[in-house]
Amino acid sequence: MNPFRSPRVAAILLLAAAGCGILLANTPASGLAFDVQHARLGIAGTPFLLDVGEWIADGLLAVFFFTVAVELQFELTSGQLRSARNALLPAIAAAGGVVVPIVVYLAVAAPAGLARGWPVPTATDIAFALGVLAVAGRGLPPRVRVFLLALAILDDIVGIVFIAVLFAHGLHVGMLLLALALVVAFGVCARALGRRGSRLLVAAMLVLAAGAWAAMLASGIHATIAGVLLGLAVAQQPGLRAAHVLEPWVNGLVLPLFALSAALVAIPRTGALSPVFWGIALALPVGKLLGIAGAAQLAQRALRVAPSERIRFPDLVAAGALGGIGFTVSLLLAGLAFADDAALRDQAVLGVLCGSLAALVVAVFVVSWRARVHRRQTA
Repeated sequence: MNPFRSPRVAAILLLAAAGCGILLANTPASGLAFDVQHARLGIAGTPFLLDVGEWIADGLLAVFFFTVAVELQFELTSGQLRSARNALLPAIAAAGGVVVPIVVYLAVAAPAGLARGWPVPTATDIAFALGVLAVAGRGLPPRVRVFLLALAILDDIVGIVFIAVLFAHGLHVGMLLLALALVVAFGVCARALGRRGSRLLVAAMLVLAAGAWAAMLASGIHATIAGVLLGLAVAQQPGLRAAHVLEPWVNGLVLPLFALSAALVAIPRTGALSPVFWGIALALPVGKLLGIAGAAQLAQRALRVAPSERIRFPDLVAAGALGGIGFTVSLLLAGLAFADDAALRDQAVLGVLCGSLAALVVAVFVVSWRARVHRRQTA
């Protein structure tokens, strides 16, 4: 088995890459690292002149969002979220895991006039969540694992919507319509590919996907949304095959490169940390845990879930702790929310890293404890 398909390996690589980014940004090598990150590549005078960091966040990360969207499409059509009944509990929990962190962030940062960072602590990193489950979750009941996976996927949907709606700039309607047309053509080719394999069709799909990404970038909407739309448009079987092929590259290259680039942040020497930092660093581990666990517990009672089918409150706490690991999507949201202020962006990134690390530690402890309890009960 390819080691880069392992959720455990993916989580370790993400954490190591983020650590390397922080170290590089705070050593004598920082000048070279920042020069590489800000080196401009592309076609002058067009939207396609980006620096290396932007190519990673806008380009490579679109591949990650494509694989997430393929998984989302599968869950909505053939998986655990295909029925409203199965999706309702994780949806309510996800809503709590969005609203409460926003409230925590605003309580800390809004009085300082820094409310615009409220979307940052709303995301859950599905790669990290699965990694913690792989390391510490052996013995958890299937319904708890399904709930956690559905919760993480729904959280990703929220992050995607925020990226698409909140961070569009200078919208070019013509380019947006072109991007959508290319996505539709991509979906038509994918369905034809499902009926008969053809290298020509695969080549056409690659060209259409690249064109959709370029048109989305030129439209003023964040280019990763192209990856989402392509993942939702592709036929299920070709999409699952493509996601399977891309998985080692996403885990071994795309996400670590993004984590490395996003974590290139110089730690303030004065020790003065902004309310942006504290708002995010508290909202991720505390707001997510309280929001997810509390909303899910109330929802089980309101929906009158049978006692034998309920997820126990300590298991909901484990889910809430996992939900606080924002990382990938939160780092992207941090860069977008404070794109016009490098100092605040760095504070937001530090908040994401510290808050996610705190949630990671709590999640490993709580998930390990609950897994031991369930293994004893099974035995």
